[in-house]
Amino acid sequence: MPARLDHTIVRSRDRFAGARFLTELLDAPEPKPFGPFASVPLEGGVTLDYLDDDAPRIVPQHLAFLVSEPEFDEIFARITGRGLPYWADPYHHEPRRINHLHQGRGVYIEDPDGHSIEFITHTYVTD
Repeated sequence: MPARLDHTIVRSRDRFAGARFLTELLDAPEPKPFGPFASVPLEGGVTLDYLDDDAPRIVPQHLAFLVSEPEFDEIFARITGRGLPYWADPYHHEPRRINHLHQGRGVYIEDPDGHSIEFITHTYVTD
């Protein structure tokens, strides 16, 4: 049986600010304190545990979220409503655009700590 991801740690300058940035875009419940973490539960039992990190540089991670078409519309409205920069690609070559890859739509943003957050409506096709 393949393993199922249970949780991952996302390093942040301010764990609750980083977690709230995501939960506000997702219109999800407020992050919950759990030991040294600000925990964000996701569908499927996966939890993102934001952890304060005072290292000179936070190493950016990539977090991709599969959402429905209506959820994408709502998230994208929150992105544009907040005036956040967004891109159609992970390299930031296509600003203020979304992509239409894999028979769906996608958009990339950066959170306050530089983590790349991607929202897609169709999973990547891998054959």
